Amino acid sequence: MAAAPFWTQTPEAAAQALGCGVTGLGSAEAAARLARWGPNSDARRRRAGLVLTIARRLLDPMCLLLLAAAGISAATGDNPSAVIILFILAASVTLDTVQERGATRTAEALEKSVAVKAEVRRDGAFVPLDPTLIVPGDVFRVDVGDIVPADGLILECQLCTLNEAALTGEPYGVAKAPGVTQAESPAEATNALFRGAVVQAGSATALAVGTGANTLFGAAASALDAPAETSPFERDLRQLGLLIARAAAVLVMGVLTVNVAFGRPLVESLMFSVALAVGLTPELLPMITTVTLSRGAVLMARKKVIVKRLAAIHDLGAMTVLCTDKTGTLTSARIELAGSLSPAGEPDERPAVLAAIAARLGGDKGSLDQALVAAKPDAGEGYSCRAQSPFDYQRRMGAALVEGPGGLLLVVKGAPEAVLAACVGAGGARLGPEDRQAVLAKVQELAGQGLRAIAIASRPWSGAVRPLTPDDEADLAFEGLCLFADPPKETAPAAVARLAQAGVRVVVLSGDEPLVVARLARTVGLRAERVIKGADLEQLSTEALRSLVLSTDAFGRLSPTQKVRVVRALQAAGEVVGFLGDGVNDAPAIKSAHIGLSADGATAVARAAADMILLDTDLGVVADGVEEGRRTFANILKYIRMASSSNFGNMLSMAAASLVLPFLPMLAIQILLNNLLYDVSEIGIPLDRVSAADIAAPQRWRTRDVVRFAAVMGPLSSVFDLATFALLYFALHADHAAFRTGWFIESIATQTLVVFLIRTPRRAWRDAPARALVIPTLAALTLALTIPFTPLGHWFSFASLPPMIVLAMAGIVAVYLVCAEAVKPLAMARTARVR
Repeated sequence: MAAAPFWTQTPEAAAQALGCGVTGLGSAEAAARLARWGPNSDARRRRAGLVLTIARRLLDPMCLLLLAAAGISAATGDNPSAVIILFILAASVTLDTVQERGATRTAEALEKSVAVKAEVRRDGAFVPLDPTLIVPGDVFRVDVGDIVPADGLILECQLCTLNEAALTGEPYGVAKAPGVTQAESPAEATNALFRGAVVQAGSATALAVGTGANTLFGAAASALDAPAETSPFERDLRQLGLLIARAAAVLVMGVLTVNVAFGRPLVESLMFSVALAVGLTPELLPMITTVTLSRGAVLMARKKVIVKRLAAIHDLGAMTVLCTDKTGTLTSARIELAGSLSPAGEPDERPAVLAAIAARLGGDKGSLDQALVAAKPDAGEGYSCRAQSPFDYQRRMGAALVEGPGGLLLVVKGAPEAVLAACVGAGGARLGPEDRQAVLAKVQELAGQGLRAIAIASRPWSGAVRPLTPDDEADLAFEGLCLFADPPKETAPAAVARLAQAGVRVVVLSGDEPLVVARLARTVGLRAERVIKGADLEQLSTEALRSLVLSTDAFGRLSPTQKVRVVRALQAAGEVVGFLGDGVNDAPAIKSAHIGLSADGATAVARAAADMILLDTDLGVVADGVEEGRRTFANILKYIRMASSSNFGNMLSMAAASLVLPFLPMLAIQILLNNLLYDVSEIGIPLDRVSAADIAAPQRWRTRDVVRFAAVMGPLSSVFDLATFALLYFALHADHAAFRTGWFIESIATQTLVVFLIRTPRRAWRDAPARALVIPTLAALTLALTIPFTPLGHWFSFASLPPMIVLAMAGIVAVYLVCAEAVKPLAMARTARVR
């Protein structure tokens, strides 16, 4: 059974459990506790060194395959191919490494987010102390502007209000007072201080109960030390590498074994076999991937999204669910006066004016008082404060005696139930129990609309001016209610609708009150028939939660660990999950999501946990990023399709032909030249246009989709390769050199030209390619067609072809392209669509 939260204990009980008193520790005892519990800081995982980081990337299956291809190329005398492969691999690994190491600053972020000073009672007196030296059992003191250094129970309190928005998601200042509460969540623990919260007003003395990782802040920050899980993009890329490696191994061993069995020279057979393996390997994939993602990062930066981890661009495009915090993301994170009501519930300016006068002249300068003054900047002119009774968190009221044109007036504001209890009339009529219940019912109704209400009351002052006492807050006339809201951003509804249209569901995970969350969710267009509370979530099994998250768009009063649990339940249900948040309480969920998003103005811990940082905290920016992520992935997928179909088909054809022909259908150096020219033709893919159909829905490649595409387009390519073989060998009786030259021309032409067809799911003539793709493709093809007819052709053992063979090859290529366009819909059906 889980231990009860520390705020449900009395300070004496908590101190007894800690083996101390409530008067502070001596230096010797504090030193012993420091050795036992460790410093009041967050353990930092040692960052991997440069060599280890590079080695980890080189151990990726695709990188290992390319290293093997480079080694084989060098061993067979093809040094240019080996150098090119190693250069491509080095450039890709370097770009990835620089991006990762330059973007992860978790340790520095944590240091910037904790308290910079602390006052601790040691040996009977308060002394300044490094906050890392605070231990459980210490008594510490905080004042206005201080960052709370540890989790603790309040011993003494003077009008203390804390901003806990970064920890709990609650946008309003939280009033604190000694006592015991049975609250279920930290947001409701009014008797506790939490590390990382900021003191807005007043002061407090507290018993330190939790330090370091044993604090709400520490638990959230420690999530950043967990090893990052493999992203969907990285997992898919690894699976593709393993698939190609297995295919290459089978191809090499099979072809080598058969050729040796047929009595062909061992060395020549080995060189041909390994050349097939190199031809099957998509050497440019790491570079195409990195360059495309890097270009995507540049384009996303123009749309106010800073990318820290390149692979996250693909993951953003694949995202199916965006979880988001409420405060600062869907709302403005700025408390505003939403209006004021008369005792009868009608709009009336008088309550707001009176409240603003009291706030300006005698308020505690909390968020509500600031909102009143901002809304009524002229209130208080001509008035002066003669006496005041600061807000008392036990009575939940405060008062100001002001003098103005109408004489002396006592203005009281506070919690509706407390103020109403002190009122005897309203609007010139007596205020009875039924009237009070009606007002409180209205307050509850307003809460369901996301509005917080405070009550305003007054009475004329008679007699001499003197200090106020609690007894003066009686016989009041109820003036009405002032309403406050953290309003939704104007752009939020349109952005939610835009994401929904793009196939991305938005789910609110908030630490705020469920009624407020429900109102906001409905306002921005989400399903909010029910809001699941954190305490209710704890009662659900993993299986029940996995089912629930698929039909629930709003969660309230969630702790950081509960947010993580919802994220993981969505992931277990097959969703690709993003999380957008800006507080310390959001950091674990940001870290756990497939795509972590934060804002430039977020807490440093949240920014450190994120994969992307939004320069404008607006869901519209996320929608822009989703589109760019899908556009980037669509171009990567084009190369994946090419590599998995053309390479596979052509290498399979050559392997089959080698089993029938009395000579090798193509020399190893010719295979490598073919592969090199083909790869060069594809360097424009990152700059190609993308059709609207490719960014209309979440997308990612799946291995079975790649296999499906190769299973359709690869054999089609092989059919035409074998037709070429039959035409050249049996019909045209080409000699060895002419056969290899003819097949080389047909192979490179079909490989390069088919990209214009399979680059889009639409008909090719309806979706024109970008010039950046057309130019290198046609240039590589022109070079390939020219080499056999120049002196360079002799270096590669080519021969000049007679016109009949040239025309025959052109005819085969034309028919192949027509057939490829015809079967393309079958190959691309449901390819790269999520769920």
